[in-house]
Amino acid sequence: MGVVVRSALWGLGTGSLLMGALVTLIELTSKSDSPSSGVITVLAILIFAVTFGGIPGVVIGTGVGFIRRSIQRPRLHPRPMHPPIPQQPYDMWSELVERCAESTRRVAAAVQTVPRSAAKDWLQRISEQLTEELDDVRGIAQLGRALGAVDQQHPVYQRLLKAAQDFRQFENEVGRVALQMFDHPELDEARTHLEVLEKQLPQLST
Repeated sequence: MGVVVRSALWGLGTGSLLMGALVTLIELTSKSDSPSSGVITVLAILIFAVTFGGIPGVVIGTGVGFIRRSIQRPRLHPRPMHPPIPQQPYDMWSELVERCAESTRRVAAAVQTVPRSAAKDWLQRISEQLTEELDDVRGIAQLGRALGAVDQQHPVYQRLLKAAQDFRQFENEVGRVALQMFDHPELDEARTHLEVLEKQLPQLST
């Protein structure tokens, strides 16, 4: 049985009992010249008690029941507790790999700005070779993780650091050559620059 129903019944019983007791007391203390039947008196007291005591008691008890239920009611849908986001350990390898990847992306973007020509096609092939070298960069990082190296003086880390520096330097050289090709996009004019650039391409697998 719910809290509201119990409170309503409690209000009905309490109100009827109090009002019945009050009416009975009045009936006993009053003097009547024509005494009525006992059955009629009891029925009258019950009807009066229920009407003027029980019904208001039900109303009050129902209100009290709703208040009690709202206080005691548990949350049906408690707010989910999100587990704390685990802190990722610092990965010195990923940082260097990302530096090389960023240089590779900037080189590819720079090549796209060069006017269409045979020289640009050559420069595009050089850019693709740099992208292939990025796989070797990732391989070096994986080697460092496999060895559990955490010292920046470790030979594997130094190799990867040198690769990041080479990628950055090569990125600058591509920018310089691309700028020259804006004024001289012909292959004969750009051939020397492209040959030098191709020799400067980082080659980690060799």
